[in-house]
Amino acid sequence: HVQLVESGGGSVQAGGSLRLSCVASGSIYSGACVGWLRQAPGKEREGVTAIDSDGRISYVDSVEGRFSISKDNAKNTLYLQMNSLKPEDTAMYYCAAGGTVKADLPHLLPATWYNYWGQGTQVTVS
Repeated sequence: HVQLVESGGGSVQAGGSLRLSCVASGSIYSGACVGWLRQAPGKEREGVTAIDSDGRISYVDSVEGRFSISKDNAKNTLYLQMNSLKPEDTAMYYCAAGGTVKADLPHLLPATWYNYWGQGTQVTVS
């Protein structure tokens, strides 16, 4: 049973930075589509960014140029570097991993597509 464990959330002032990490219990990141999604109170969960099986990356428009996704397959770790944070970035952030897929805009894959989820980490920007 694969587990994803997130860390790195917290409270920051607008303009600050955070780096989220998501460690997998197994080698599931290599060749898989992986991503970060977020859910703010009263809103639906949305895809923030993702990497498809070919390494193609996309971001939701609201974070383009501020957030950066990366992964280290050797460490089974997925990262989300978040810079220039805004109050509207406040949400619970989840890492997720699915199967093999090639997508022009992988961040648009629906939440239901992913098989494995982290527990979520809260990001609050004031």
